[in-house]
Amino acid sequence: MSKMDPTMPFHAGELQAQARAGVGDVAQWASGFIRDHLPEQHRSFHSALPFLVISGGDADGRTWVTLLDGPDGFITAPDPRQITLNTTLDPADPLATALTAGTDIGALGIDLATRRRNRFSGHMARTATGLAIAIRQSFGNCPQYIHARAWTRVPRGTPRPATHGTALSPAQIARIRAADTMFIGSGHPGDAQAASSGYDASHRGGAPGFVHVASPTRLQIPDYAGNNFFNTIGNILCNPRIGLVFVDFDTGGLLHLSGRARIDWDPRNAKDPDAWRAIDVEIDAVIDRPGAVGLRWARQDHLTRRLRLAGRKAETQEITSFLFEPLDDRPLAPFKAGQHLPVEVQIPGQSTPAKRSYSLSGAPGDTGQYRLSVKREAKGQVSRLLHDRLQLGDVIDAHPPAGDFVIPCSHCPLVLVSAGVGLTPMVSMLHATAGQDRPVWFVHGARNGRAHALRAEVDHLVARHDTLQRYRVYSRPDASDILGTDYDAPGRLTADHLRALEAGPEAHYMLCGPASFLADIRSGLEAAGVPAAQIHFETFGPHGPSGARQG
Repeated sequence: MSKMDPTMPFHAGELQAQARAGVGDVAQWASGFIRDHLPEQHRSFHSALPFLVISGGDADGRTWVTLLDGPDGFITAPDPRQITLNTTLDPADPLATALTAGTDIGALGIDLATRRRNRFSGHMARTATGLAIAIRQSFGNCPQYIHARAWTRVPRGTPRPATHGTALSPAQIARIRAADTMFIGSGHPGDAQAASSGYDASHRGGAPGFVHVASPTRLQIPDYAGNNFFNTIGNILCNPRIGLVFVDFDTGGLLHLSGRARIDWDPRNAKDPDAWRAIDVEIDAVIDRPGAVGLRWARQDHLTRRLRLAGRKAETQEITSFLFEPLDDRPLAPFKAGQHLPVEVQIPGQSTPAKRSYSLSGAPGDTGQYRLSVKREAKGQVSRLLHDRLQLGDVIDAHPPAGDFVIPCSHCPLVLVSAGVGLTPMVSMLHATAGQDRPVWFVHGARNGRAHALRAEVDHLVARHDTLQRYRVYSRPDASDILGTDYDAPGRLTADHLRALEAGPEAHYMLCGPASFLADIRSGLEAAGVPAAQIHFETFGPHGPSGARQG
C-alpha cells in the first residue's frame, strides 16, 4: 500500500478545480485533515454501521456506486489501515465481479440517523472470510444536506430480477424527481503509487427533486458549498466517467446509473439557486435492482420542533446571539456541550426550506431555550436571513441537537481552543465544566476586543471558578485594547501558546475554527508529542471538511 504524501494529498484535477473555484491553497492546510489511516473514532464509527457505500469500476471501464449491507457487526476495523467486510455480494450488483476480484475503491460510511459520515479510499481484496479494504486516504465530512433517517432490518428474501437499460423509464424518472438523497462515485486513474489515485464515493442531498431530470438520458446535479477539496469535481476533470445510485428507502431498491459528466461552472445555468456550479450527466447504462438491500429507512420529520425567537443580542458587529424557545411550551431536547442544532428556514422566493447547522453556545441543561451565536456571512443565505429579517416572535423549524464534537472525558484536563466564531461550542463547554474538579483552559484568538464575542460571559465564568483559566490572543489589537487586561498576547494563536500552558500529558485539546488555523494548531501539537487521540477538532465556515456551520 502506498503511503500518502503529507504535502500533496490532491491530484492535478482536484488542484485545477480548487483554483477554478477560487478557494485558495487548500493543500496548504488540508493535509492536516486527510490521513493514511482510520483514527480510532472512525474505526468505531464504521464498525457500527449497517451498510457501506462503495464506488469502483467494472471490466468495461464504467464507474458504478453501490451499497453493501450485512448483519450486525459485518464491518470491522482490525487495525487503523484495514476494514474487513463479512458479507456476500448479489451477482446482480454492477460491482460484484470487480469487488470479489480485487480493485481500487472509494467508500463512504454514513449514519443517516445522526448525520455523521466519513470517506476513505483504498484497495479491495478477497480474503478467506470475505473482503478486506487496505486504506489509502481517509477524512471526515460535514453533516450538511443529510436528511435524518432511522433504519430497520427486514428479512432478506429473494430479490426480484434486476432490469437493465440505457435510458430512464418514466417510473425511474419519477423516483429521481422525488429523491432527496443520492450517492455519487468517481475515479482518478492516476499513478498507482499516488495517495490521490483511485476512486471516491460521496453523498449528495437536497430538497426533493434537487437532481434535475433534463431527459431520459440527461441529469443535472447541483453542487453546493462544501469542504473545498473538490474530490468529485476534480476526478471528473480527469476522468468523466461517474456512477450514481438512488436508494428507495421504503423498499430497499437501488437504482444504479453509469455515465459521463461535465462541470458547468456558471451557477446561472443551474436549476437550483443554492448551487455554486452544476454537474451535467449523460447516462450510458441503468441497472434497477428492487429490494437489493435488507434495510429500510424512515424520515425523522416527526422529531422536528417549531421554535420561536425569544431574544437576540449583538455580540459583535458580525456575530449575534439568538435565543429560541419552543412554540408548544414543551421542554426542549437536552444537548451535550459542543453539539449543533440543525435548523430550517424559509428563504423568500425559494420553494423549499434552507437547512443549516449551528453550534449551540448556551449552557447544557437549559431545556427552556436554545442559544445560537451566528456570524453573518456575506454569501450566507441563512445567516443573512437570521441577522437581517428574523424578528422577535418569528418561527423556525429545528431538528434535535446532534454531533459528536463533545467533551471526551470526565476528569481529564481540557484545553478549549478557538478562533473567531469557533468559540461558540467552547463557551458551551466552559459552562459544562464550570465547577468540575479538573483544570480547564479557555484559549481564544480574535482580531481585537471589538471582534471578541461573548467575552464578558467567559470572564464571569472564569472569575467564579478557580479551575477555569483563560488566555486571549489578538492578531490586530485596537489602541484601546490593553495588553494584560483585555488580552494576553499579540499576534496569531499558535501551538506554542498552548504548549506554554503546561496542561500536562493527560490533557485533551478541543479545537474549533477555520480549517487552516486548525491544521496549524494540530500539527504543532502533534510535533510537541501530544497523541492524536487527545486532539479533537471541528471546523466552521464554508472552507472546512467538518462542514459549513455558518452560512
